Amino acid sequence: MERIALSDRLDLSRIIYGMWRLTDDNDTSVKHVQAKIEACLDQGITSFDQADIYGGYTSETLLGQCLKQAPSLRGQMEIITKCNIVAPCGIHADKRLKHYNSSEKYINQSVERSLREMSIDDIDLLLLHRPDPLLDANETGTALDKLVQSGKVKAIGVSNFRPWDIDLLQSRMSNKLVTNQIEISLAENSALTNGDLAHLQQRRIASMAWSPLAGGSLFQEPHCDLSLTLNKMAEACSVDTASLAIAWLLKHPANIMPIMGSNNIQRIKSFSKALEIELDRQSWFELYEAANGREVA
Repeated sequence: MERIALSDRLDLSRIIYGMWRLTDDNDTSVKHVQAKIEACLDQGITSFDQADIYGGYTSETLLGQCLKQAPSLRGQMEIITKCNIVAPCGIHADKRLKHYNSSEKYINQSVERSLREMSIDDIDLLLLHRPDPLLDANETGTALDKLVQSGKVKAIGVSNFRPWDIDLLQSRMSNKLVTNQIEISLAENSALTNGDLAHLQQRRIASMAWSPLAGGSLFQEPHCDLSLTLNKMAEACSVDTASLAIAWLLKHPANIMPIMGSNNIQRIKSFSKALEIELDRQSWFELYEAANGREVA
């Protein structure tokens, strides 16, 4: 499995396993969670994406239960987690409405809880989950730097940030922001032209793609032209359509890291197939034009 270096201290597998659906599975037993992790590790997928809010603030706990019973797994994994969304459920059921909190106090509390719930000593990569209109860049930047200095977090990144959000926070930090996790797929490809990916490449910041299959909608209405093109091309190449859609992302020179989420063991075992597909330039543009419903100008 190809690896992407985010810093001198951290590199990740090119494909990342997303755990946002972990608690949606009918089987949330430790044995089943471990089987999913091992299905990833067997193909070189060593990076796992979490967030405090996933599963109504329970997904990290589920992973922690697994790591308690199989502690040897931790040394084979890079764990990513996120914070700053406060939703009125689970541990925040007393809150009146959903909001963001990027204060030093809240970030520190979230990190301590994540470490405790996942039964780990440090977090490989901590992301701020959403841009916060009330973010105090001085306070937040200092808090994030302190977490790296303490050894509780190895590296810092962001999620869903626009270029100006990144630059503001980075201007108040001594540690480099190493990634931005944004929505990128054939169906949602605006990052390719709106400056998001260009800015990340200019700043040498790694890019992660959440919902790289658009939640499965790539293969359904209203993407009928794209679905037909994917099916035709996949059949001609003797590959599955999902792997082809991911291969389209992988070809981009930004070295996009797709975050794949599934609770189906067999589907998980097929994630790395996308790395075996080499799209030529015309085939890439054929899918791009089908996705956008028009040829390029």
